[in-house]
Amino acid sequence: MSTPPTDAPVHPAAPARREHTTVLSDGGSDGPGRPGRLDRPAAGQGLSPRAAAARARRRLSGSQLAAAGFAAPLVIYLIAFYAYPLMRSIDLSIHDYTVRAFVQGDAEFVGFSNYVDVITSSLFAQAMWNTTVFVLVSLLFQYTIGLALAVFFRSGFRLSAILRALFLVPWLLPLIVSGSAWAWMLNSDNGIVNSFLSIFGIGQVNWLTSPDTAMIGVLIANIWLGIPFNLVILYSGLQNIPEELYEAASLDGAGPWRQFVSITFPLLRPVSAITLLLGLVYTLKVVDIIWIMTSGGPANSTTTLAIWSYRQAFGTGQPDMSPAAAVGNLLIVIALICGFIYLRVQRRQEES
Repeated sequence: MSTPPTDAPVHPAAPARREHTTVLSDGGSDGPGRPGRLDRPAAGQGLSPRAAAARARRRLSGSQLAAAGFAAPLVIYLIAFYAYPLMRSIDLSIHDYTVRAFVQGDAEFVGFSNYVDVITSSLFAQAMWNTTVFVLVSLLFQYTIGLALAVFFRSGFRLSAILRALFLVPWLLPLIVSGSAWAWMLNSDNGIVNSFLSIFGIGQVNWLTSPDTAMIGVLIANIWLGIPFNLVILYSGLQNIPEELYEAASLDGAGPWRQFVSITFPLLRPVSAITLLLGLVYTLKVVDIIWIMTSGGPANSTTTLAIWSYRQAFGTGQPDMSPAAAVGNLLIVIALICGFIYLRVQRRQEES
C-alpha cells in the first residue's frame, strides 16, 4: 500500500492527532512524546483555608517552643538567684523571724514595724552619713585616678602592657587578703604606713582605732581596690575614640589639656556614666573590706548600712534576721533609685 504524501490534506472526519507533552515544574515542556515531572503545588497552594491555618499554627508553635527552650535557662537563673531571694528578703522584713521561728516556721507577721524600728533607730542617721561619705569619696577618687591612668596608658609606651597588668593585681586578690594586708599596714604600732610617715617627723596615727581616722583608713583601702576596675573600663572606652580627632586638634594647636576637655571627656561620657553607676552599686554593698579592717568600729564610725545589716544578721551571737533584711531592702531601694536616675539622664542625652 502506498503512503500518502505528508502535505496531503487531512480528512475532515478524522480527528486531529495531539502531541503528548508534559509540563515541567519550571514551566517548560519535555517535548512531544517525552516523559517529564509533573508540577507540584507550592506550600500552602491547593490547601483549604482551614488546613493552611493549621499548618501555620504548627509552624508558629514550633518557633515558640524553640524560643522558650533558649530562654528557659535565663528565666530559671533570674528566678532562682534574683526573684526568689528578693521575695525571701521582703518576707523576712515583714515578719518577726527568730531562731525558733526559723525552725518552726511560725514567724509573726509585723508589717512595716521592722522598717519603722530601723528608721527611728539612733544608729540610722550615722549609718546613712557613713554610707554617703564612703560611697561618694570612693567613687570620686576611684574614677579620677582611674581616668588619669587610662589617659596615661593610652599614649602607648614600652612596658605599658606590663604596668597595666600590674595595676590589675588589687582586683584579682581575694578581699580577705587585701583587707588583712591593709589592716597590717595601717596598724598603729608597727604598721608600715606609720613607719614611713615617721621619716617626715609625723607622729603615730591611730588609723583604725580612732573614730576620727578610721573612715579614712577604710576609704584608702577601698579606693585602692576600685582603681583597677575604673582603669579597665575607661581604658576600653578610650580605644573607641578615633585617633583622627586628636590629630586634627593637634594641627589646630590644641594642647593635651585642651584635647582632654574638648575630645576625651565629652566622648567618654557614656562610658563614664555606666562606670560610675556600677561603682555606686558595688560600693553601696561593700561589707568585707570594712568588716575585716574595723568591723564597723570604733564607736560605729565606719558602720554603713551594709555593715549594719551584716552585723544584725551574722555579727552577734543572736542573729536578728528581720531588721537585717529591712536594712538590706533599704539598700536595694537606694540602688534602684540611682539606676532609674541614670536611665533618665541617659534618655535625655540620647534625645538631645
